[in-house]
Amino acid sequence: MSDEMNNDKPEVSEELESQIEDVQVAEVEPGISPIRIEDEMENSFIDYSMSVIVGRALPDARDGMKPVHRRCIYSMGETGTVHSKPHRKSARVVGDVMGKYHPHGDSAIYETIVRMAQPFSMRYKLVDGHGNFGSIDGDGAAAARYTEVRMERFAEDMLEDLEKDTVDMVPNYDGEEVEPTVLPAKLPNLLLNGSMGIAVGMATNIPTHNLNELCDAIVAMVDNPQITIDELMQYVKGPDFPTGGIIRGIGPIRDMYRTGRGSICVRGKAEITSDGRQIVITEIPYGVNKSEMLARMGDLVDNSDIREFSGISDIRDISKGDQDIRVEIDLKKDAVAEVILNLLYKYTQLQSNFAANMLALDHGRPKVMNLKQFFRCFIDHRIEVITRRTRYLLKKAMERSHILEGFRIAIDNIDEVVQIIRSSKDDSEVKIRFRDRFGLDEEQTQAILEMRLRQLTGLQREKVEEEYNQLQRDIAHYNDILSTPQMVLDIIKGDCEEIKGKYGDERKTVIEFDSGDIDWRELIPNEPCVITITDGGYVKRCALDLYAAQARGGKGHQGVGLKVDDLVKLVITCKAHDNLLFFTSHGRVFTELAWRLPEGGRTNVGKHIKNFIQLRERVVEEGSGNANEAPKVLVPEETVVGIISVGEGEAKDEIFDESKSIFFATYNGVIKKTYLSLFRNINKNGIKAINIDEGDTLIGAELVESKNEVMLVTANGQAVHFNEDELRSLSRDARGVKGINLRDGDNVVSLVKVGAEEDAKLLLIVENGYGVLTRFDAYPIHHRGSSGVRSIVADERNGKVVFAGTVHVGNGSDNPSDTIIAMTASGKTIRTKVSEIRECNRGAKGVRVVNLRDGDSVKVVEVAQGEAVEDIQAEAAASGGAEPQESADNE
Repeated sequence: MSDEMNNDKPEVSEELESQIEDVQVAEVEPGISPIRIEDEMENSFIDYSMSVIVGRALPDARDGMKPVHRRCIYSMGETGTVHSKPHRKSARVVGDVMGKYHPHGDSAIYETIVRMAQPFSMRYKLVDGHGNFGSIDGDGAAAARYTEVRMERFAEDMLEDLEKDTVDMVPNYDGEEVEPTVLPAKLPNLLLNGSMGIAVGMATNIPTHNLNELCDAIVAMVDNPQITIDELMQYVKGPDFPTGGIIRGIGPIRDMYRTGRGSICVRGKAEITSDGRQIVITEIPYGVNKSEMLARMGDLVDNSDIREFSGISDIRDISKGDQDIRVEIDLKKDAVAEVILNLLYKYTQLQSNFAANMLALDHGRPKVMNLKQFFRCFIDHRIEVITRRTRYLLKKAMERSHILEGFRIAIDNIDEVVQIIRSSKDDSEVKIRFRDRFGLDEEQTQAILEMRLRQLTGLQREKVEEEYNQLQRDIAHYNDILSTPQMVLDIIKGDCEEIKGKYGDERKTVIEFDSGDIDWRELIPNEPCVITITDGGYVKRCALDLYAAQARGGKGHQGVGLKVDDLVKLVITCKAHDNLLFFTSHGRVFTELAWRLPEGGRTNVGKHIKNFIQLRERVVEEGSGNANEAPKVLVPEETVVGIISVGEGEAKDEIFDESKSIFFATYNGVIKKTYLSLFRNINKNGIKAINIDEGDTLIGAELVESKNEVMLVTANGQAVHFNEDELRSLSRDARGVKGINLRDGDNVVSLVKVGAEEDAKLLLIVENGYGVLTRFDAYPIHHRGSSGVRSIVADERNGKVVFAGTVHVGNGSDNPSDTIIAMTASGKTIRTKVSEIRECNRGAKGVRVVNLRDGDSVKVVEVAQGEAVEDIQAEAAASGGAEPQESADNE
C-alpha cells in the first residue's frame, strides 16, 4: 500500500524544489523570527482599539473632552479667537487645528466645532458661531467657508492658567508644536455638557447637567470626602438637558449615579388647552429630531390602525428657531385629548429613553464611573492644577524677588555702581566686580546693566520697594497654600462660587416622580408595633401604644377581635421596618417585612396568614363524598409557631450575620442549631428550617450567639438549663438531637434564651393567671438531655405552664422595666410592668398576674422590652389599690 502511495506522489520540478529550499533557508536566517498571523492580527487590533479609545472616541474624566475638542479649544486660544475679539472664519480655525494638532481630516474637526456651537446639543456652549450651524430639525450646518466662530467665555475658563505649567504639554504629531494632554478645566465640563462616542467594543453616553447643582455637590464633597451618592443626589437632582423636557422617575437616575448605567425616560413638554381641543408641545426630548417626530405623528394620523389617532385634525409647527419650539396639534370635537397625548408618548419620539453609559478615561484607562467617582476625578485634577499653578507662581515670584534684591542694592549704592560700570572694560569684568563687591550673581548683574536711567528716580525706587514687599507677601502666601491642603480645597470651593455667579442658571428639565420612586422607608414610620397571630391563622399589626398599661392583676381591655372559637396564638413586638422570619409547625421558614402585614386596631380581626405566606393544606374526609353526605373540606395542616425579628431594612448581608444562629426546639424535646446566614435567601414558597419527626412539631425558635445559654421549659414545670455551645451547627434539613428527657404526658412549651444582663430574670406564667419571677442562677446548668429541675408548681390551682421567657426588671429611668402583654382565651389583653411581679423562689406557686373570669385562661404572653408605659400607679390608685373589678371601663 505504501509503495502505491509513494508512486502516486506528484512530481516536483527541480525549479520548484530550489524555491522551496530558498524559503527554508530564509526562515532560519539570523534576525528573522516566524510569527503566527493570528497573533499579529490580535496584537494589531488591540493597538488599533486602544488608539481609537484613547485618541478619538472617549472623553477624559478631568476636562470632559475628547482630543479633537481639546485641540479645537486650545488652537482657538492660541490664535486669540476669544469672546472679546471678532469672529474668525471657521475654515481658518479648522485649518489651524488640522495643520498643527489633529491630522484626521477637516470634516471631523468642523463637525466638532459645529456641535460645540449648537444650543440644542450643549447645555453650556463652548463656541459662539455666526451663520448656519444646523437646527433641531436635523438640518446640517453650512460649509466652513460660510461660517465664523470664536470661543465662548465659558470655554476660556477651561483654558485658564494653561500658561502656568498647570498641565503636561506633549509634542504634536509632527513634533513641531506642543499641545496639552488635558485642559486645566475650571469647570466640571464632562457632566455639564455630557459626551457621546463609540469606540471599539465600547461606547459612552453621558447626559448634560446643571452648573449650579454640580458646583453645590463639589463643595459638599470637598467638605465631606466620605459623602455618599445618595447624599450627593440631594444636590444633583438629575440630568438637565438643553432642550428641557420632563424626566419620568428618579429610580433610573439613582441607578445611573450609583452604577454608571441607566435608562432615563424623557418626555417632551406638552399641554392640553383649557377647551381640550388642542395639544401644544413646547419642549422635546434631548437628541430628538423634531421634523422626524412630526413626520411620525403625521404617518400615525394617516395610516395607523389605532382609532384614537383619527381624532387629530391638524399638526402645525410654528416654532421660532431652536430655542422657541411650538407645535400645535388640533383635535376633533369628539377626541379625548388625554388619550391622544398618551398615545403620542407611546408611539412617537415625544417620549424617548436616554441610555446613559457613563464611560470615560480615568488617567488613560476607560472606566464606567458613578457620580462620586466623577467628582473625585475632577476634584483631584483641580488639586493638581492649583498645586502646580502655585508652584509656578512661587518660582516666578522668587525669581523676580531675587532680581529686585539686586535692584535695591544697586539703588542704595548707585554712585559706586556707576563708577564700576564706567571703569570696567566689558560686561564680564562688571559681573566679577559686582560679585566681589556686592555679592550679586550673574542674573542680578545682567538686570542692573539693563536698567534704564529713569529707574534711578525717587518714584521708581518706591515702586521697586513696593513690588519687593508685595512679592514677599505673595511668596509667604504661596508657601502657605503648598503646606496647607485645606487652603487648596478652599480655592476649589471659591472657584465653584465664582463660576456659579458667572454662568449659573435655573434647571431646564423637570423631574417627575414615578410610582416606583417612592421608598417605603420614607412613607412607613419605623414605629414599635405588636404582631399577633391567632389559632385560626389571622395576622395583624398594631401600634404598641394601643395597649394601655394597667396595674398587675387587672382584667385588661379587649385586645384582639376574634372569630368564634378562635384563640390568640402568637404575639411579638418589633419595629415596622424589621424583617420577620415565620417558622411553621412543619419546620419550614418564610420571610416578610413587618409593615407589609395588615394594620388594624385592637379589636380588628386582621387577615389570614395565607395571604402572605404559602402554608400547606391537607384534605380531611367528612363522609364518603355522596350527595347525601358532607363533602370533602380543606383544613390547614401547617401553622405558624414562631416569629423572629432579625433586623431592620433589606440589606441582607448585614442582617444575616455569620456569627448568629437559630436555635430550634420541638414538642417532643428535640433541639437543633443552624447558622442564621443559611436563611439569607428565602423564596416565596419558603425553605426547610428543621427536619421534623412524624408525630412531632416545632414549638419555638430563638436567635442565639456564641456563649448564650438556653432553657427548655415543659408544660409540667420542668426546666433544663444548658449552654448552646453544646450543639454544633447543623444544616437546614437536619433533624437535631435530644434536648430534654420528658416524663410521660409532658411536652416542651417554651424555648428560653437566658438573659446575660444583671436585671434579667426568668418569668413563668401558668394557665390560671399566676406567675413566678426567678433568678437564672437558681437553675443549675446541666447537659442537654437531662430531666431538669422544677421551675413552678403545675397543680390544679395553677394549671399547665403556658409561658416562660427572659424579662428585665429595670433599675431606673435609664433602664426601664420590661412590660408583658398577656392575652386570654377570650381575647382579653393586659399590659403590666415586670417590676410589679414579686420575685419568688424556684418551684413556688407564684402570684396572680391576670384576674380571669370563670372558664377563661391565659393563652399567650409576650414581652415588650424596655417600653415606656403610662403611669400605672395612678390607675392603681383610682381603683383604691385593689385588683380592678369587672366593669364597662375595663371591658
